[in-house]
Amino acid sequence: MTESPAQIESEKVTDRAVPGPALYAHSIFPKEKMTAIVGIIHGYADHGARYAHVMRSWAERGIGSIAITMRGHGLADGPRGYCSRFDEYLDDASELARKIDDRASGAPAFLMGHSFGGLVAAMSAIENPRSWRGLVLSNPFFGLALQVPAAKVFAGKIASRWIPKLGLPTGLAGKDLSHDPAKVKEYDADPLVFPNATARWFTETQRAQAQAIARASELALPLYAVFGMADPIASPTAARAFFDAAGSPDKTWDGREGLFHETLNEPEWPSIANAIADFMILHRQEKSSAS
Repeated sequence: MTESPAQIESEKVTDRAVPGPALYAHSIFPKEKMTAIVGIIHGYADHGARYAHVMRSWAERGIGSIAITMRGHGLADGPRGYCSRFDEYLDDASELARKIDDRASGAPAFLMGHSFGGLVAAMSAIENPRSWRGLVLSNPFFGLALQVPAAKVFAGKIASRWIPKLGLPTGLAGKDLSHDPAKVKEYDADPLVFPNATARWFTETQRAQAQAIARASELALPLYAVFGMADPIASPTAARAFFDAAGSPDKTWDGREGLFHETLNEPEWPSIANAIADFMILHRQEKSSAS
């Protein structure tokens, strides 16, 4: 008889250290002793529950995980995809860190971010490395894969100032994320995924991207970056620029040729999840140089 898979636990996060909208935390823990724990930050128009399959695979290797759903996403409160300033997402990342501290029970902790969540995780780790043992980035969003016309950028800046909640279609679809037909269908049918990007989010993200690359040398944590090199959304060049500039003395670039934006939803995802688990297991006994 096969053992039943670990179940995801979800909870609304209302008791916040910094005032803000209610978030959601989704967690999966190993049935036996937990040897490491990882906090996960999702991408734009995404939500934490979409990482359950990866979290289950890590639980089988003794790694617990908590995925936060940030403001304006998934079941969390707040206008869809909107922030008045980028630092609000850093406040949300701090709530994830508090959750990790509460549940770690002495296990070494790692931080992971995907896409826009990779940008949030990177800036969070630069500004407050805490006791993280390492940083994992999955197709981090440090720039767009396609050049945005200057007129559109200018219009976005004007809208950000005067109509900050104006939403424009992103054009994102499941076919841009994965080669797995089931995952494509699942994404397109997900009622918690939304189709627009707000003007203020766009300009705040651009500002944060420039800041992250400028401050990359301040990152001292061990770094593992995996990138699907056929990503039509996030720029591999910008991600590589951040990686190369990162001050981390211990860093690994895992470029996956032919894969799309969500490497952890590609048919090859188990090998990628295992590679990330290997990184965490390797570094769980080491103190980061930022500690």
